[in-house]
Amino acid sequence: MVEIKTIEDKKTWDDFVTSRPEANFLQSWDIITAHQEMGRGTVRRAIYKDSKIIGVYSGFVERAKKGTGLMIAGGPLFEVAQLQNRGKNQVDQLQAVFQDMRNEAKRLGCDFVRFRPQWEDSPEIRKALASLGAQKAPFYLSVEHAGVLDISGTEEEITATFRQKARRAIRKAEKADLELIASKNPDEIDQFHKIELDHAKRQGYIPFSKKFLKTQFEVLAKNNEAELFIAKKDGEVLAENFMVFYGNEASYLYGVSTKKGMEYSAAPLLHLLAIREAKLRGITRYNFWGIVDEDDIKHRFYGVSVFKRGFGVQELKYVPAHDLVINPLRYYLLTKPIESLRRWRRKV
Repeated sequence: MVEIKTIEDKKTWDDFVTSRPEANFLQSWDIITAHQEMGRGTVRRAIYKDSKIIGVYSGFVERAKKGTGLMIAGGPLFEVAQLQNRGKNQVDQLQAVFQDMRNEAKRLGCDFVRFRPQWEDSPEIRKALASLGAQKAPFYLSVEHAGVLDISGTEEEITATFRQKARRAIRKAEKADLELIASKNPDEIDQFHKIELDHAKRQGYIPFSKKFLKTQFEVLAKNNEAELFIAKKDGEVLAENFMVFYGNEASYLYGVSTKKGMEYSAAPLLHLLAIREAKLRGITRYNFWGIVDEDDIKHRFYGVSVFKRGFGVQELKYVPAHDLVINPLRYYLLTKPIESLRRWRRKV
C-alpha cells in the first residue's frame, strides 16, 4: 500500500523532483508558489511507499466559464515503467494516485483534472491511462511536442549541430556590437510585456498578462531559477528571452523580438548566451519548448518551429494532456465543446 499526503517542506519536494531525470520546472516548488501568489488554489502531494517518496504531483486551479480544472502540468512524476509493466502492486499504486487526484479536485470544487505527464508518448501508455479512467483532453495544458538540445559537450560541439542559417545569424549579431544583459530584475518584465503585445499583434496570438509574467519571474528569479537575457542596440531593446533553470534543464519559456531585433538576428545570440549560463550551472539539457511537425505548414507556430529546429534540436513528444472527469454534466456540456471549438479556431 502507498500513502499520499501533502508536503509542506520546499527542500523535500525539490530534492525529489530534481532527482528525476525527466523533470523540469513544471513540477518545481516555486512555480506552484507563483500560482499561489496569483490567488489560485494549489496542491502539492507526495506518494510514499515504506516511508520513502516514490512520486509527486502538484497543480493549480484554473477557474473559467468553460469549467474549473485542477491543472497538473509535468506530472504526476513517477516511474513510467509502472504504466508499461504493471503487476498488481503497480496497478494499486496508480489507482491510488489517480483517485487522490480526483479527491483533491473535488475538494477544490473542480469539474475535471487535467494532467500532462513527462512521459514520451506511446500507444501503450495511452491505453494504460484509458484503463485508469483518463481521456485525451480537448485542449493542451503544456507543450506536447518539444525541441530539446543536448548541451553536455563543448560549445564547439554544441554549435556544430546548429544549422548553417543559425550559425550565420549568431555571427551577424556578434558583429553588430549589441549590448547583452542577463537580469533577475522583475521590473524588466514591463518592457518584455510591451514588446510581447506588439509581437502578439504581428504574429496573431493571445499574449500573457503582465501580472502573470511578472509574478512567475519574480518568484523564480528570487531563488536564482529565472533570468531575462536582453539584447539592446543604442539603448533600444531588440529581443528578450525569459529563461528558467531548474534541475538538469534550462527552459526557454518565453521570447519576444522587435522588427529591428529580427534584422540584427538578436534572438539566436541570446540562446547562445543562455546555453553558456546553463553550462555554468552544470545543466546538460536545453529545452526550446513547443514545436510543430515539419509538414504542418499551416500551423501558426510553424515559423517559430523552423527557427528552433535551426539549433539542431532532438524532437520529444510527450503524452498529450488527459482529463479525469469529475462533473460529467459541466464537462460534456461546457468544457469539451468550448475547448474543442477554441482549439480549432486557434489552429493549435
